[in-house]
Order: sequence, then C-alpha cells, then structure tokens
Amino acid sequence: MELVVFTTPAELNGLDFAIQKAFDMSLKSALLAFLRNPPLSLSLLQDSDLSVSRLPDLQKRRRDDPVASGILYVRDLSFLRPSNRTGDDEAEKMTPEQEEKKYSQWRSSLIEKLDGIELNHKGVMYRMSAEIPASDDFMAMKKSWEDFYASELFSTRNPVRKIAKRPDTILVRGVPSRWFAETRISSKASTLVTHTIFSALGKIRTLNISNDDELDEKKDETNKGLISGLNCKVWVQFENYDDFHNAMKALCGRSLEKEGSRLKVNYDVTWDREGFFRNTQYEPAHNKLEEIDAPVHGRKKHYTSRIESDHRKRFRD
Repeated sequence: MELVVFTTPAELNGLDFAIQKAFDMSLKSALLAFLRNPPLSLSLLQDSDLSVSRLPDLQKRRRDDPVASGILYVRDLSFLRPSNRTGDDEAEKMTPEQEEKKYSQWRSSLIEKLDGIELNHKGVMYRMSAEIPASDDFMAMKKSWEDFYASELFSTRNPVRKIAKRPDTILVRGVPSRWFAETRISSKASTLVTHTIFSALGKIRTLNISNDDELDEKKDETNKGLISGLNCKVWVQFENYDDFHNAMKALCGRSLEKEGSRLKVNYDVTWDREGFFRNTQYEPAHNKLEEIDAPVHGRKKHYTSRIESDHRKRFRD
C-alpha cells in the first residue's frame, strides 16, 4: 500500500528545518515503530518493507502538498491464520474463499487506521494518508474492465454491436529483465523462459516482451537498491477469459521472490485496455510480412505454382 506524509498547516513555519531533519533514517524508524506497536501490531515487518523518500521541489510545494511519499509492504500474513489450539490441523484450515475474505477485511481495516493519523516526529506534526495502489486491488480492477467493456458495447466506435467483449491480456511491469533471461546465456528476457513462467497461470495465446524504459527513468533511490539493471514489461494474452481472470487474481497484491535467494521485486500488473495485440496484428504485422516476402519472393512463386499444378491434376482425373 502507498503512504503519503503531509505536514499540518500549523507546522508550516518550521518546514525548512523539519525537511532537513525528517528525511533521514529517523523518520523511517519512527514510522516502523508506530507500525510495529499497538494498535497496528505489525511486529513481523522488516526494515526493508517500508520505503520513504522525499518528494522533489519542496520549495515550490503548496500549503497542503505532501513532503514525502512511501510504500509499505506487508509480506508475512501468517498472523491472519487461526492459531492451532486443538492440535487438529484439519480443524484450523481455512478455505481459499475464507482466507481471501479475511485478508480483504484486514487490509481495509489497516487502511482506515492509517489514513489521517498524525505523527509527532522531533517536534513536527505530520499527517499521513494511505491508499491501496490500483495494481494491488483486484476487485477495483475487475470493476474497471467490466465498466470499460459495458460502455464500449453501446459505443458507436464498436463495429460489432450487441456483442459483449471481455479482456484476455495482462501487462506486467517492473520486473528485472535478467529474471526472465536464460541463465549464463544472456541478460535479456527470453521468450521461452517468460512463456514457461506465465504458463503456470493459464494457457497462453501469445506474449510480447520489451524494455521498460519509462519505468527505468522514474526509478528513485528507494528502488535502486531493490532492482538493478534494466526492467522489462510483458504483455501476456491468454486463450480464454477464465485464465486471464485467474492470472490477474493471482498476481494482484503480490511480490516476486527469486528462487534460491532473498531478492524480491515489486511489480505493477494491470489489464490491457489499449488492445496491444489487436493493434499489432492489423498494423505492424503487414509491414513485417512485406519485409519477409521481399527476400523469398521466388520461393513464394514456387509454392503457389505447386498448389495450382495439384489443383489442375485433381480436375484432370
């Protein structure tokens, strides 16, 4: 979840001094102490689970603009599972639906407790707001694509009227390219490796990988220690809506951890509303076919003539 730290209007007179003192490890330590102690009691939080960074151009900020932003990752959710008091493992297990419901209730409760709190740090009062990123809220994202296709159904831009559409493509951003690369061969993302990883989520129709240059430019100091090297973005088109739906549900609100190490990466996942593969199919694909046809023009004639000769023989009999 995302945290935004504000200063209250009463403290604006001492803002310059507060900014110099607040954006160091002591502010992060103060926030961690607040999160780990009652009433929140997130005792399993690691120092690396919270990142706080100062926003640029603080001298130009308005009265109610934030001075810092941060991201809180709650990775260990074992405290949500019921404790085993009877010694019977079967009695203590929850169904996936029960786990999901309990997690949603806990997350909503945590947001309510964090949003609007005031933290006194070194004599300066800060007010904090909290929200769940769009890529972590599956139900909100599902509603967004249902509303999108419902409005498109009655739009004049839709060439086929009265035929409801549903998405089938996800877009994942912020993963290091080397995590999808072939070990000891290349540091660039491999289509084969990427296909193998995402095929665990469902049957894939096609996928595309490219460098995520925009994300590399936006990376701040909090991400440099976590992600080094080039990032990639991956479009994955599934063969049916159910596989797409289950993949989105599985990827929302989670992090990736590299097998055999403690390295973790926090990615963004969303659904493709731009029609990436549809656009590539009808526009760039023709250019690629023309480029391919040029060097093999003679071969294409031979292939066509063979079909025509077979056709004549069939009628000659």
